[in-house]
Amino acid sequence: MGPEVVLGILFGGAIVLAAVTTVLIQNVYAPRARLRARIAEVAGGAAVRRSQDSHDDTARRTKQIQNKLKEIEKANKKPGLRQLIEQAGYETTVKKFYIVSAVVGLVGTAVYFLLGYPPIGAIPAFIFLTFGLPRLYLKRVAFRRQNQFTKLFADAIDVIVRGIRSGLPVGECLRIIARESPVPVGPEFALLVEGQKVGMTLPECLARNIRRMPTTDMKFFAIVLTMQQQTGGNLAETLANLSSVLRARKKMADKVKAMSAEARMTAMIIGSLPFILFGMFYLLNPESMSLLWTTEIGKFLLYGGLTWMGIGVVVMKQMVSFRI
Repeated sequence: MGPEVVLGILFGGAIVLAAVTTVLIQNVYAPRARLRARIAEVAGGAAVRRSQDSHDDTARRTKQIQNKLKEIEKANKKPGLRQLIEQAGYETTVKKFYIVSAVVGLVGTAVYFLLGYPPIGAIPAFIFLTFGLPRLYLKRVAFRRQNQFTKLFADAIDVIVRGIRSGLPVGECLRIIARESPVPVGPEFALLVEGQKVGMTLPECLARNIRRMPTTDMKFFAIVLTMQQQTGGNLAETLANLSSVLRARKKMADKVKAMSAEARMTAMIIGSLPFILFGMFYLLNPESMSLLWTTEIGKFLLYGGLTWMGIGVVVMKQMVSFRI
């Protein structure tokens, strides 16, 4: 057998081996490669879909929260007298409040006449003392009560979070807060628990609590509980995040209060300085200062000065008051 034949046999064998190898690769490894590519494509598409679904879910929950806030704001846009009394924490009726207001107005008007002021101001004084001053007092008491509630509310939420993580139901956590928390958090949660006992639904009880305590924190708490009842989810984690937000807001409010302390002290000094000087001048020369309420021009100047002083005090208070 010559060398040419041997080379031809070797060359043909190499060709056959290459063909067999190609067929094996196409029949065995190519389907696996296509399968891996398909799996990667499906996994990537699933990841994209999960990301898109998560984004859509976040947007949907954000829209639900915004709609809930709009509903709450619409329902509690302007509180009436009954609601104002509840926000102040008083257990009285509108009729009794009007009776007390009328008594205050009559007594104040009588004192006005006893002090020798002109009769022309008796009607405005009676209207203010009867309809203005009691409502201002209620608003002031309600504002202080809401501030106290906000300071203690984060601790109450932490009680719920720890209770849920330890296996307690939400109702039992609410009862613990109603028993153990100080005023006004305890009484408000006690009303929430009592409402559920008499057959009211949780959204109805929360709506009543918002009417009594219309703070931003209480509104978000009501939205979280309502949406969790409707859609489910990790309530402990959500409330823990809410508690962190409330504490961060309180920390920021304290920081702003500390930074604006100088401005507030300056406003207090400027507002009280005219009255201090008036008292000093009256002690030095009472005859000259008494002209302000014994003569017509003096009364005009006195009332005008008090009016402008009141306007200045209100403006300065608005300038140094920050709401977080």
